[in-house]
Amino acid sequence: MKKLTLYILLLTTLSFDTFKEDAFDVGEYFKLRIHYGIVNAGYATLEVKDATVNNKKVFHAVGKGYTTGMSKFFFKVEDLYESYFDKETGSPYRYIRKINEGGYTKNQEGFFNTAQNRVLVKDYKRKTEKTIVVTENVQDIISSFYYLRNHPNIDKLRSGESITIDMFFDDEITKFKLKYIGRQDITTKFGTVSTMVFKPMVQTGRVFKEKESVTLWITDDNNKVPVRIKAELAVGSLKADLDEYRGLKYPFKVKK
Repeated sequence: MKKLTLYILLLTTLSFDTFKEDAFDVGEYFKLRIHYGIVNAGYATLEVKDATVNNKKVFHAVGKGYTTGMSKFFFKVEDLYESYFDKETGSPYRYIRKINEGGYTKNQEGFFNTAQNRVLVKDYKRKTEKTIVVTENVQDIISSFYYLRNHPNIDKLRSGESITIDMFFDDEITKFKLKYIGRQDITTKFGTVSTMVFKPMVQTGRVFKEKESVTLWITDDNNKVPVRIKAELAVGSLKADLDEYRGLKYPFKVKK
């Protein structure tokens, strides 16, 4: 269960590498309801705001994750992830990570220098800072979600195709690979929704049973919003469903 909310945020990312007309805009908000087995474990939310960096208007995305009810007594989670990224290119300028996951805490801030392919990481918990060399077009964990929703070829993928991106996380570059499965209509609290189905390749071990233990469903429309996530964990199973949304740039399509 450690870092549970982190994985939920990570697994909602879609792996592509260019930026097109935005699938989102300022004001977009949605919430995922997380179940661990039959227990309502908590929620994860994402919201897009306006901000200014170096006198330039940018997107400011805020992600939160938290346990509720009895779950917070067994494993308390209070996570905050923020990202400031370019409205035209999707490149990140800054990220914030403040987490408390069952007593495991972090309080970091990172500043990207895309011209030099470096990230200055300030660790407020340890009172340290360091500069790390990164690859071109690298994303932080939150900016990647928005950056990758905008790939112009997402609707052209064929079943079995996989794509990999570079993501900066825990002071290093993580290769994130995603395999496209196909399209499927699923029943949600909002009605029947047409979706695209993906399987992120995850690391087996303490958290996941197998490399393809996770399945992700996103809306098969211009929004590309995650509506369901399922994961077979080393202990038990996890499910997250879209519970609330507002401010989507395009209509949320539901079949009658």
